[in-house]
Amino acid sequence: MQNTVTPTHCPYCALQCGMNLTSAPDGTVEVSERADFPVNRGALCGKGRTAPAVLSSSVRLTSPLVRSEGGSLVPASWEEALGRIAGRLGRTRAEFGADAVGVFGGGGLTNEKAYSLGKFARVVLGTSQIDYNGRFCMSSAAAAGGRAFGLDRGLPFPLEDIPKTGCVILVGSNPAETMPPSLRYFTELKENGGTLIVVDPRRTRTAEQADLHLAPRPGTDLALALGLLHLIVAEGRTDEAYIQERTTGWEETRAAAMAHWPEYVERITGVSVPQLREAVRLFCEPEAAMVLTARGPEQQSKGTDTVGAWINLCLATGRAGRPLSGYGCLTGQGNGQGGREHGQKADQLPGYRKLTDPAARAHVAAVWGVAPDSLPGPGRSAYELLDALGTDIRALLLMGSNPVVSAPRAAHIEERIRSLDFLAVCDVVLSETAALADVVLPVTQWAEETGTTTNLEGRVLLRRRAITPPEGVRSDLEVMHELAARLGGEGGGLEKGFPVDPEEVFEELRRASAGGPADYSGITYRRLAEENGVFWPCPAPAAGPGPLHAAGPEAGALDTVSDGPARAGEPRTGTGVHPGTPRLFLDRFATEDGRARFVPVSHRAIAEEPDAEYPVLLTTGRVVAQYQSGAQTRRVDELNAAAPGPFVELHPRLAERLGVADGDPVAVVSRRGRAVAPGRITTAIRPDTVFMPFHWAGEGRANTLTNPALDPISRMPEFKACAVRVEAARP
Repeated sequence: MQNTVTPTHCPYCALQCGMNLTSAPDGTVEVSERADFPVNRGALCGKGRTAPAVLSSSVRLTSPLVRSEGGSLVPASWEEALGRIAGRLGRTRAEFGADAVGVFGGGGLTNEKAYSLGKFARVVLGTSQIDYNGRFCMSSAAAAGGRAFGLDRGLPFPLEDIPKTGCVILVGSNPAETMPPSLRYFTELKENGGTLIVVDPRRTRTAEQADLHLAPRPGTDLALALGLLHLIVAEGRTDEAYIQERTTGWEETRAAAMAHWPEYVERITGVSVPQLREAVRLFCEPEAAMVLTARGPEQQSKGTDTVGAWINLCLATGRAGRPLSGYGCLTGQGNGQGGREHGQKADQLPGYRKLTDPAARAHVAAVWGVAPDSLPGPGRSAYELLDALGTDIRALLLMGSNPVVSAPRAAHIEERIRSLDFLAVCDVVLSETAALADVVLPVTQWAEETGTTTNLEGRVLLRRRAITPPEGVRSDLEVMHELAARLGGEGGGLEKGFPVDPEEVFEELRRASAGGPADYSGITYRRLAEENGVFWPCPAPAAGPGPLHAAGPEAGALDTVSDGPARAGEPRTGTGVHPGTPRLFLDRFATEDGRARFVPVSHRAIAEEPDAEYPVLLTTGRVVAQYQSGAQTRRVDELNAAAPGPFVELHPRLAERLGVADGDPVAVVSRRGRAVAPGRITTAIRPDTVFMPFHWAGEGRANTLTNPALDPISRMPEFKACAVRVEAARP
């Protein structure tokens, strides 16, 4: 027998780096470089290189587990486990109503799983109570992008455009640690003569590469953007022709910005006026420029307005909807983009349709074969759903998430989870959340299943099955199929709407998304197998080779197109299939009149400012060797050797006041709880701020401290700034 090489994609961040998996007859799996994929061009970080370690049966689940009468989780058959889940969900629904059953998904689920999970919640369970952990990722950027442009996609242009622009302002992002293969784009930007401005309270590895590093006080990014816009207006650097031709709402936005003069912004942010002026010069002098945001400005109780202020900066200078210019969001989770496009978010239906839109409900209901009125309305957002566990929501089905570690005010959320009447979890490993479940189902992971994901560029990709999963492991699609059969009532047959073949699910997803903002109807598995991804929107041709389920070689064939590059997602008028849309908005924005919307915003304080009792600000983030809640990466020896546990990063002045040395245990206390971890003393952080990574459970759990104050539009919690007290943790 010979080794088998399968081209596929990394299971972790939203780059979805290309890699080859080589599986040997003895069962070993190795990662090798895949240079043909344009996003990473062969480069991989440590997490990607070591990803096969989690495939080992020694670290992952291989049998269903059920809670015994004695209180421990014990192995069980699939029949028993599925029967328990269906029985408890069914009884809860019958006794307390459909909304007493909640569903919580994950940003790592494939498009097929995310689509099926949203359908399962609304059609089988009939519940409105579904959301996912991607709400904690880029919901503020999504809300701001939709408000300004009429459409949200992480990046409205491919990553390859970054090195060709003149200046990039990178706000609250540390790609050197969160998505290392992407750092080459910023390095190439500088090599090409462009400039990089990094906005971050910490001098991160990315900030060290910047031409200009602005270190604002956490939670003041909105004031910073307004101060820059004030200077742009005052110095006559606005693009008046662009504003007149392609936008609306400028007068009100300009007036709001002029109330934020430089000296006022300096007092709020701590960024000096000369630095503000230098940032404006670097951004405005080149012909093209970009602003890219990430979790820093987005994970705030004013995240939508904060991102909106940076978008206003792009619009005022004519830096949106033009070649090599624009605003973009660096999505974090592996399928955070696709995961919310197809229905596992509380207010959305497949194709990025709004659940409150009657036409959208009618279209999707027709695809699903149900009455539009049978679909429930919008439910609670992620934190609000978790906060309601054990009260209105009495049973929960959770797939691919670990909120005991990742949710804000995590100790409270752990209590809410423990108070449930019933919890079922589908996961690859026994996470801290799965350990609290009544039933745990072991499910397939990236290398053991085929499915699509959508990376941060809006590039739809095909992940291929490379190995056979261990005996006793099933896919999430099989789980939903089996549960639908058991919950279908007397007539039965609901399982027919939940196929286990991912390509069959994708074919239905194509029909459900057709005509929606995130239109995948022109994308097929065959195309994805032959191309390095297809950018949405990609509508099917109006008069194509036949129905979407057409069999035979003509289905999804790649005919020659004749009418030039597609713009703004408009369907092709010539022959052949749509090529996809790498660059959005070049001709018009996705609003009714084709114009972008300025939205006037003003600075406001974070939800919890420091005071005498809690005088320091806490901000949180990631380290290069761990990922999200660490449920998988903390099971990889090489990654644990590089990042073995949590820490508290603090400035030497603060350390001196506390009387702690480097490595001493430090306690960080907020109004929600206490976390303890070794101190790391560094001048890379502001004296008024401490930093903790959020990958660990236990006494070093950073999210024990974080504030669940929500953005009024996106419902994003304020992970990035809260008031704390810092103490020496004496034995």
